[in-house]
Amino acid sequence: MNIYAVTSDKKELSRLRTILEDISPDTEISCHDDPLSALAKAREGAYPDVAFLRLDMPELGGLDLGRYLKELYPFVNVIIISDDREAAYDAMKLRASGYVISPFSGEDVRDELNELRYRGSHTMKNRVYIQTFGDFEIFVDGEPVAFKYTRTKEVVAVLVNNRGAQTTNGEIIASLWEDDGDPEKKLSYLRNLRQDLQNTLTRLNLEGLIIKQRGSMSIVPDRVECDLYDWLDKKKESRYQYTGDYMNQYSWPEFFHAELDEISYQLYGE
Repeated sequence: MNIYAVTSDKKELSRLRTILEDISPDTEISCHDDPLSALAKAREGAYPDVAFLRLDMPELGGLDLGRYLKELYPFVNVIIISDDREAAYDAMKLRASGYVISPFSGEDVRDELNELRYRGSHTMKNRVYIQTFGDFEIFVDGEPVAFKYTRTKEVVAVLVNNRGAQTTNGEIIASLWEDDGDPEKKLSYLRNLRQDLQNTLTRLNLEGLIIKQRGSMSIVPDRVECDLYDWLDKKKESRYQYTGDYMNQYSWPEFFHAELDEISYQLYGE
């Protein structure tokens, strides 16, 4: 589990870190006294499963930060920290998981962690399986995803191939169309594909699977089950084994395909 602790009160932040480390010593805890730095980290793909957010902070308050985090990862459990009991109503409108009054005790924090709205950091991962060995395919809840445009799935394939790296519109266009056609028309078509992707993810309640920035996109690898990612991580121990076939319906991954062959040769000597 990944927990954000965000409060501009440094003494409060230190106390919260100590409590969290005591309650859950194996948890990754990311502490921020600047809400903008917390948001920047989340936008890089380090999504929190739980976020303790101080209601009143300079530049960006806890409610607004919570809304931004929910846009990135709808399953985040936002827990608001405040001195004011009456502000709980605003937290409820945010669909926050919990609310603690400062100064809080270790028991207060523990109670909130025991009553999270969303359980488990792998909620989305359990739903999404991406197959790259053989033909590329995306499954959600066991069913192949149907996009409005065929090319939309290929856009996702490019993002999966890039394994979480931000991929520019130009890089996507170069993969899908190489040097064919009018650049302006291809960019216009890509905008349609991006919108189709967004609409599909929203329909499937998978907002946060793809990070969209101006002019670029990336997939969040730890939010999906993927044969490629699992094999690269676990090699011979993986439940998935690379046998020479990779995204067979596309020609553009040829360089990475060769890299997979080299990794396989080093592992198995074949």
